[in-house]
Amino acid sequence: MSDYDDESKAENLEESESQSMDKMEELLDSNFMIDFPKAGEIRDGIIASISEGQILVSVGAKSEGVISGKEYEGIPQEILETLEVGKAIPVYVVTPEDQNGNLVLSFIRAVEEQSWLDAEDLLKSGESFESEIVGYNKGGLIVPLSTIRGFIPASQLSLSRKLEITGSTPEEKYKSMVGEKIECRVIEVDRERHRLILSERAASGETRDMIRDKVLDNLQEGDVRTGRVTSLADFGAFVNIGGADGLVHISEITYDHIDNPKEVLKVGDEVKVKVISIDRDRKRIGLSMRQLQEDPWTSQVSHLKVGQLVEGEITRLTNFGAFARLDVPGELEGLIHISEISEKRVEHPKEVLKVGDHVALRILRIEEDEHRIGLSLRRVDSAQYVDQDWKALAKDLDVSTSSEEETLGDIVGTIPAVEEQPTEEVAESEAAPAETQEVQQAEEEAQTEEAVDQQATETEETQETEDKEEA
Repeated sequence: MSDYDDESKAENLEESESQSMDKMEELLDSNFMIDFPKAGEIRDGIIASISEGQILVSVGAKSEGVISGKEYEGIPQEILETLEVGKAIPVYVVTPEDQNGNLVLSFIRAVEEQSWLDAEDLLKSGESFESEIVGYNKGGLIVPLSTIRGFIPASQLSLSRKLEITGSTPEEKYKSMVGEKIECRVIEVDRERHRLILSERAASGETRDMIRDKVLDNLQEGDVRTGRVTSLADFGAFVNIGGADGLVHISEITYDHIDNPKEVLKVGDEVKVKVISIDRDRKRIGLSMRQLQEDPWTSQVSHLKVGQLVEGEITRLTNFGAFARLDVPGELEGLIHISEISEKRVEHPKEVLKVGDHVALRILRIEEDEHRIGLSLRRVDSAQYVDQDWKALAKDLDVSTSSEEETLGDIVGTIPAVEEQPTEEVAESEAAPAETQEVQQAEEEAQTEEAVDQQATETEETQETEDKEEA
């Protein structure tokens, strides 16, 4: 072989080695340029192909990633129908390389992850967003933020929306709201617990004064509302109805006698109330629970009638008369006015009666509205009621109608008719206690109004503090 051939072979070998080195350098450079995906990373990808049960997505790696299995099945059909080759979509890197060497991606997780990022941004900025009510539970409403669902507790609903709520079950309260648009603000994000709390109240910008005025404008006497007890005082309970507090005076809580509202109520109780008064100038609402209850007094006096004879026990003596507890079911109490104690003039009931005496009494009046029974001791033997007494006795003894009439005729014939009229002295004495009651009632109302003003101020300050803490 000539020297020329040897030199030519050497040159070819050097050239071949040089080319090999260049290719290796290019390969190394290309490998260094590949941005290898990391687990948990969100990337923008381009759909390379779509087949049954699988989507290939190019994300700038050395090979295309795959969306398959449960990650494919989790894509809603309506969204799947919008995907096409060449379309850009966000993907979540589930694993950079599975046991088969595949880059596993997820579209749904990418969208969900982006939703959490959006929620965190909204929490930081304090901006509100519009969504749609898609469901509810016993505690409030379900509202989506992209692909994640947020919860609006009942306490975070706008006060104006609370005015629309009726009923006691979640279905009665919230079902009609499903599908409505709603403005919300993010107030809590906890990704680990998958917890997103929203507030309509924070987004609405409503003030307590605005809501109170709105409640007063829409409220009418006689309305029945469901409210919640916000505070208790010796003179009554404050109940919030749709954003405004109303007072249930202690006398309007129950028909039973109570010394303090705490005996039957506690803060937080949900109660049904009736609107009995509205003072729009002073922004006060009077409420009653008692008027929505069955009046036991009515059923207790249903078997009594004016003119009937009853037995009773003297329980109290006053300047204007004596109180007696009747021996009838329900332990009803009535008043024997001083003018009805004796035919003779009496300066004080103690001249004739003492506490504990058991006496026969005549019912003169039954005042259902005032829950009062008027009694008489002096008219027990009055001829005015002979006919009524005889019929009552005949009923008790089961006397026949014919014999009743004959005997009644004999008795009535021997007794002259007496028509009793109240004297001027009696009329004056009857009026005295009524005037005293009016004075007492006026004093009690004045004291109550002063206490209401103080309590309302304290309630507003407490609510403002709570609103600031929640915000």
